[in-house]
Amino acid sequence: MSVAEYLEDLFGLKGQVAVVIGGAGVLGGALCRGLAGAGAHVVVADLTEEGCTARVEDVRRHGREASFVTIDVTSRASIETALAKTLEQTGRADILINSAGVNFGSPFLEHPEEQWDRVMAINLKAVFTACQVFGRQMVEAGGGAIVNIGSVTSHLPLSRVFGYAASKAAVVNLTRNVAQEFASRGVRVNAICPGFFPAEQNRKLLDAERVDNIMRGTPMARYGEPDELVGAALLLCSPKAGSFITGITLNVDGGFTCGWF
Repeated sequence: MSVAEYLEDLFGLKGQVAVVIGGAGVLGGALCRGLAGAGAHVVVADLTEEGCTARVEDVRRHGREASFVTIDVTSRASIETALAKTLEQTGRADILINSAGVNFGSPFLEHPEEQWDRVMAINLKAVFTACQVFGRQMVEAGGGAIVNIGSVTSHLPLSRVFGYAASKAAVVNLTRNVAQEFASRGVRVNAICPGFFPAEQNRKLLDAERVDNIMRGTPMARYGEPDELVGAALLLCSPKAGSFITGITLNVDGGFTCGWF
């Protein structure tokens, strides 16, 4: 067996169906391309048909398989419909990536309650619901992999993003608890915590002072590139490479958290 064949066997996702919730976004899009590149049929799940079709075309330009379902992550019925359509299109759902997210920045005493509720609904409750809906199908099918997207703010305080940080800390805790319950039923559940990446929701909150603080706190002294999340995702999604990995949080952050643990 050649090195290429060995790596494809170890990390390949041929025959797998991967649903990427938030797949039209910057980080979700990189994960779509990466999972498809490893051989998975990617189902792009996002709010608008326009965003979904653009991502599907992007994946197909590279000769890979992709389809889409529209989804409103704040609605259980919409998430259930997304699963039903995925099964109708592909017959299975082996991998779920929960990468939809929103952020909001303000001083704590000025943080609007409606923004807190919105962030919690999209960043946390939607992950809970998707893990339930898709997790039930995976348990019944006898296996699967779920990867939830946390954040470095899951571990560390970061000013002005109180709702976001709280929601992402809860995502990590939820991931561990669901992993523990699903472990004996063939479904692995893990989290990736990105550091600072050029996602649109982050750009809106970054002034020069904040950027300087982030760079001084990041040993690699740069932002992450979206494609740099792919390796972590392949490890956690692969039926072979990740077969004995569940309940972990994998930080992909340029060293931002290394001095805190």
